[in-house]
Amino acid sequence: MAAPRSFALWGYCDRGWSRVLRGCRLPGFRSCWPGCPLGARLLSQDTRATETHFGFETVSEEEKGGKVYQVFESVAKKYDVMNDMMSLGIHRVWKDLLLWKMRPFPGTQLLDVAGGTGDIAFRFLNYVQAQYRGKQKRQLRAQQNLSWEEIARKYQDEEDSLGGSHVMVCDINKEMLKIGKQKASAQGHKAGLAWVLGDAEELPFDDDKFDVYTIAFGIRNVTHIDRALQEAHRVLKPGGRFLCLEFSQVNNPIVSRLYDLYSFQVIPVLGEVIAGDWKSYQYLVESIRRFPCQEEFKEMIEDAGFQKVTYESLTSGIVAIHSGFKL
Repeated sequence: MAAPRSFALWGYCDRGWSRVLRGCRLPGFRSCWPGCPLGARLLSQDTRATETHFGFETVSEEEKGGKVYQVFESVAKKYDVMNDMMSLGIHRVWKDLLLWKMRPFPGTQLLDVAGGTGDIAFRFLNYVQAQYRGKQKRQLRAQQNLSWEEIARKYQDEEDSLGGSHVMVCDINKEMLKIGKQKASAQGHKAGLAWVLGDAEELPFDDDKFDVYTIAFGIRNVTHIDRALQEAHRVLKPGGRFLCLEFSQVNNPIVSRLYDLYSFQVIPVLGEVIAGDWKSYQYLVESIRRFPCQEEFKEMIEDAGFQKVTYESLTSGIVAIHSGFKL
């Protein structure tokens, strides 16, 4: 998951306006500000702007960043186990569907944000490698004059097996990245993979750098979703694709009632028994309920500049995959 940095006064304004204010000297502005109606209105707006939600709790934006960080620092070691337990393993199918919808090809440059434990990254590498191996086999069958050494060399070149593809895993939480690196080592993933500590709201990458941007079960933990979406748009190449897998709004009344019962009565208990952490999983359940519905989130993605935005609801809307393009 990725939690954002906090912003001071005027943080709700765009960056350009903030720089203008910092660069200007307005005579008497600071001294008259608190007492005048304009100053009072600005202060009131700022107070509202710096308040946000942490589950069902109202907190300051700065406080939320720290709280979310603590949640994922606490659950990192049991994160994958709890995902299996909470979803009865269905999260694996959802993530597979995300890759099938992406359909990456050899040479694809992927940025996986909030990808700490590597689930999307490893699926990407396996998918691309399978695609490349299939293409390679077809080419080798067509080349009858290759020696055994030449054929063996083709299969032993790990870098070449990805066809130039690369995935950058970006997460703000050191513990989540640590778990991801351990998993990568255990599963033998070395080539085409890098890990970066970074903030979804202020990505440490150049403009127009990646072919695909993914974020799975992470964007609802971001304080300013609009800023994260704008950053996604910035770092994608023209023609690049945004893909988000996230919990959403259940569209079946019966399933919704059962889902609420399971979420609030069972999941926190599982968190306590398996991870020794009731509060973190109570927050995760509440954060799902605070996240925008499918249509509202679609509009937010469009507001960030993406086009051809669509979504697909899975498992009666428990989760949804949103897709958009930078055109």
